[in-house]
Amino acid sequence: MTLTFEEAATGVSTKIHVSRREACEACHGTGAKSGTGMSTCKTCGGRGQVSYSQGFFSITRTCPACQGVGQVIRDACAACRGQGRIERERTLEVGVPAGVDSGTRLRMAGHGEPGTNGGQAGDLYIFLEVKDHAFFERRGADLYCTIPVSLSQATLGTTIKVPTLSGEEDLEIPEGTQSGQIFRKKSKGLPNPHGGRGDLYVSVRVEIPAKVTREQRRLLEQLGQTMKVENKPIERSSNFFDKVKDIFG
Repeated sequence: MTLTFEEAATGVSTKIHVSRREACEACHGTGAKSGTGMSTCKTCGGRGQVSYSQGFFSITRTCPACQGVGQVIRDACAACRGQGRIERERTLEVGVPAGVDSGTRLRMAGHGEPGTNGGQAGDLYIFLEVKDHAFFERRGADLYCTIPVSLSQATLGTTIKVPTLSGEEDLEIPEGTQSGQIFRKKSKGLPNPHGGRGDLYVSVRVEIPAKVTREQRRLLEQLGQTMKVENKPIERSSNFFDKVKDIFG
């Protein structure tokens, strides 16, 4: 069963069509024509097993004529041709809890196929598959997304709008924010089917313009004269690489 990301996040009640074999109403699942019954299997004499001798050994197997029942149908039911079951399609209402993920298995007790000879019906298991979201990445109940900001916004600080499952919310970008810096919106992730709610993690990506005007270039060159950076490799043990490892590791 396939769900959209939004359906999995909020939960949904939906209908599914299931084909299953059900007890034949004409013979009540016996496979015998109405008014007739069963007779003792002549192959096994009603024991349900047959024995074969091979040298000094005797091998016992399930009777191939009655399949171990010990009785056979004298006159088969015309509706099910002696099978005792008929293929039917049923429409079932399925309640999907909020926060499910791909691979989740839902159990509907008593909605499987009936047992042989009037036995109790089994259970129906539904396996869920959730489609990916356009920009949210899911890790358990937590959500991750990346939001672009301009160089001036990251440098001077600003307040931006970020998407959540319940609509847009303000996120404060402090002065001097670095590209790749992560901000946490507590309890704005997915609901956990076992209780609680995950968080939303917003990664900021500073966008560098591919082209600038002549005036923008002049201003950036002036700014560059006041902001010198020593262009040397960053050691792997620095906090920068530790953060990258934590985010993508």
